[in-house]
Amino acid sequence: MKPVVWLIGGTSEGRGLIRAMANLQIELFVSVATDYGAALIQPQDNLTILAERMDLERMRTFLQNHQPACVIDATHPYATIVTATVQDACALENTKYLRLLRPAAKAEHCINVADFAEAVELLNHLEGNIFLTTGSKNLRDFTAVQNYQERIALRVLPMEDSLRSALALGYKPANVVCMQGPFSKAMNIATLQRFGAKFMVTKDSGTAGGFEEKLAAAKEAGAQVIVIGRSVEEQGEGYEEILDYLQKNFAG
Repeated sequence: MKPVVWLIGGTSEGRGLIRAMANLQIELFVSVATDYGAALIQPQDNLTILAERMDLERMRTFLQNHQPACVIDATHPYATIVTATVQDACALENTKYLRLLRPAAKAEHCINVADFAEAVELLNHLEGNIFLTTGSKNLRDFTAVQNYQERIALRVLPMEDSLRSALALGYKPANVVCMQGPFSKAMNIATLQRFGAKFMVTKDSGTAGGFEEKLAAAKEAGAQVIVIGRSVEEQGEGYEEILDYLQKNFAG
């Protein structure tokens, strides 16, 4: 019976690890939150994809039923609630936990804020259009920006729920861009210019999350970048470290 590895999350680095595990002697389970996330993962022989959100009890039940040799947390750096839940489940079930880290980018010439509330407060003291690239989960926060319907254009994943959420919150349909990344510097420049944005609001999504392309585009388009910091400084392992661990333990 092959050992089980459970990977949780939908980052590009996570998808890279999935492909790298195609030839390992394992049974690989991958959990993502949505069908959209599942569709981004290429099928392979040793892979089972689970598209569902799990709370602590459901995670513990999975661990009890499948007894994985290790769990790889490849969730986004800002998905802190999911990470905390995975850590708790692994601790309670005495399962090896590996955190795949996405290194923070070096953000020079940016305005750094601690959280979404601070970003909103800052924007209420500034004038000009805003290009929001922080995803759909925190759109409600930015409805507190004065005249947000006119000032804010936003980019979200091409998912029905994301578009519905934006429109229900009062964002203008003409100001909502639904696209799947990665986004080039040229694409970001074109979008900033299209909406006449003086500010780009982004998370510190790291190099793999297209952060450097955003910075370069904003500089060329004459927009100021506002970076929302990560809530905690995480401990974990890099991509190569985890790949090395997997190959040493499961290469057959």
